[in-house]
Amino acid sequence: MNQKVRVRFAPSPTGPLHIGGVRTALFNYLFAKKHNGDFVLRIEDTDQNRYVEGAEDYIVEALTWCGIPFDEGPGKEGHVGPYRQSERKHLYKDYALELIEKGHAYYAFDSSEQLDFHRKDHEAKGKTFIYNWHNRLKLSNSLSLGAEEVRQKLDAGEDYVIRFKSPQDETLFLNDLIRGEIKIDTNILDDKILFKSDGMPTYHLANIVDDHLMEITHVIRGEEWLPSLALHQLLYNAFGWEAPQFAHLPLIMKPIGKGKLSKRDGEKGGFPVFPLSWNESQGYREAGYFPEAVVNFLALLGWNPGTEQELFRLDELIQAFSLERVNKSGARFDPEKTKWYNHNYLQTKSDKELADLFNVILNDKQIPRDTRNDNFVEQVVSLIKERANFVSDFWELGNYFFEAPLTYNEKMVKKQWKEETPELMQNVADILENCDDFSSANIETQVKNWITKQELSFGKVMGPLRLIIVGDLKGPHLFDILELIGKEESLKRIAAAIDSLGN
Repeated sequence: MNQKVRVRFAPSPTGPLHIGGVRTALFNYLFAKKHNGDFVLRIEDTDQNRYVEGAEDYIVEALTWCGIPFDEGPGKEGHVGPYRQSERKHLYKDYALELIEKGHAYYAFDSSEQLDFHRKDHEAKGKTFIYNWHNRLKLSNSLSLGAEEVRQKLDAGEDYVIRFKSPQDETLFLNDLIRGEIKIDTNILDDKILFKSDGMPTYHLANIVDDHLMEITHVIRGEEWLPSLALHQLLYNAFGWEAPQFAHLPLIMKPIGKGKLSKRDGEKGGFPVFPLSWNESQGYREAGYFPEAVVNFLALLGWNPGTEQELFRLDELIQAFSLERVNKSGARFDPEKTKWYNHNYLQTKSDKELADLFNVILNDKQIPRDTRNDNFVEQVVSLIKERANFVSDFWELGNYFFEAPLTYNEKMVKKQWKEETPELMQNVADILENCDDFSSANIETQVKNWITKQELSFGKVMGPLRLIIVGDLKGPHLFDILELIGKEESLKRIAAAIDSLGN
C-alpha cells in the first residue's frame, strides 16, 4: 500500500449506536492503526427527518469510552472537513449535474402518484416495477422528453429528482476483500435516485463524493451495504475516480443463531446491545463491563486470529488484525461469553483499582467509612474477586465482611446445626479468644489442632463456623475471613449465633 491508508466510520445520528456499529468502527480503527493510517468519523445526517437529538454526542462518547478515538471528525478538524454531511450539502448538486453532463444521470419528473400507479399496475400483472433501462424511455424524464420541454420544466421550478443511468447489458466484476470476486449483471440494477427534490443528495451520492474528497482508501462496512456495492462502483467509474477497496463485514447474529441481533433480543435475554445506556436501554458501560472487555469480545465476533488466543489487549489486536481473517458468515452473539471476557479483565485489575470501584457501592449501601479503611477493602477484594464477573457482584460475594449476618440460610442451619453445635462453637470462641497472633495461618493451626485432639470430624466444626460468620456456606478461605474481620467481631458473631440458634 503506497498510498496512506484512510478509513472512515460513517454512522447516521438516528439513535444510539448498536454494538454492530461499534464493531464496524473497531475494525476500521484496527485496520487503520495496523497500517499507520487515519481513522475518520463522518456523521451522515442528510436525512433530517430521522435525525435524533443527542445521537451524535452519543456516538462520539461511545467511541471514546471504548478507547477507539477517531483521528479526524466533528470537533477534530483535519484537512478534508467539515465532517457532518449537512454542512457539506452545497457540494453535492454540482457532482449530480456533472453526471448528467457526462450522460451517466438524468432528470426525472415523475410524481409519486405516477410511480405508485406503475407499481400497482405491475403488481396486478404479477411483476415488480423497476425504474431502469427497460422502461425509462416510457416515463417522464430528460431521456424521454425533448430538450426544450426539459428546460421549460426546470425553469418552471417543477419538482424533479436526478437518477443514475444504470448501464444495460454489462457484467460488472467487483472485488471484496472479505468475499472475493462478485459478478453483477447490470440489467437487474435500478436507476437509483442520487439527488432529491428537496435539494439534498441521497446516501449513495453523498457517500461516494465524501469518500473521494476525504481520500478514503478502504471502505469497511456492514454486509447490509453489499447490495449498494454495484451502484457505488459504477458511480466511481462514471466520475472517472479510482474506487477505494471494499470490505463487507458479516452480521452479528442473535444468540440462537438465526437473524440479526436486535435491541429486542437484548431486552428478552437481559443483556445490553448498546455501548452506553440510551433512554430505557442499558449499555455495556452501565452494566459494569470494562471497555477493554467489550472491545476484545467484539473483535472476535466475525474475526479470528488463527490461533487459540482469546484475550487481546488493544495493541495486540492491532498487531494481529487482518481483513483476510474476517469470516464471510454471520457471527453468533453469546451473552455468557461476554461475561467470561469481563471476568478475565476483572482479574487483571489491581486490588486498589477494584477497591475504588467497590467503595462507590459501599457508599451507596451507607457502610460507615470508619469500618472500612482502603487497605481493608483491598484485602476483601483480593479474597472475593476470583468469583466475580463484575464489580457489582462484590457486595453479594462479600457483604459479610462489612455487616454481621442477621439471618442464616435455613436449609444450611437444618443440615449443620446439631444439639452439640453450640458447645463446639463456644470451644472455638475460647480458642480464638486466647490467640494473641490472630493471623489466618495461626488461628487455622490452633482450631485444627483442637479438632484433631478432640477426634472430631472437620465438617462438624467448620460448616457451622462458616455458617455463623458468613450467614451461609459460601465465601473464601474461612480463616482469611476471620483474620480480616478481626478477633472482636469474630467472637461477637459466634456469641450472637449461639444466642439466636440456641439448642
